[in-house]
Amino acid sequence: MQDSSWPLPKFYFTVYLGSQDNKASFQEVSGLDIEVQAIEYRHGDSKQFSTIKMPGTTKSGNVTLKKGIFVNDNNFWNWYDAIKMNTIKRETVTIQLLDETGSPAMTWTLNNAWPTKMTTTDMKAEANEVAVETLELSHEGLTIKNR
Repeated sequence: MQDSSWPLPKFYFTVYLGSQDNKASFQEVSGLDIEVQAIEYRHGDSKQFSTIKMPGTTKSGNVTLKKGIFVNDNNFWNWYDAIKMNTIKRETVTIQLLDETGSPAMTWTLNNAWPTKMTTTDMKAEANEVAVETLELSHEGLTIKNR
């Protein structure tokens, strides 16, 4: 049984796309980061001043999902294709890091996510690898919850 003295392994996770809880299998998730930009202010008079830093706008990076390509699995291309001028199908994306029992230990939620980039596999006649596609998501906020 996992206790709090050991970190969680990162290989056991699930991803849910959309409000219908469409569970999808991915081999890699990256870009779960947030950053607060610093704003510098001058403090004091013109003869003697110092600079103080205050928190500014919160910025979230794009999240990248990678998965193997399967025959007749066009869900991501369909979602990407649904993007038209001024019309974007936004979804809630939930990423859960699981403990050894399969229960969520940490949950990252991407609010109003939509695909900004799709990359399909490269093809090489001499390669012996699985075909992988990449989906890059933009979102309007990342929340993190423990258990």
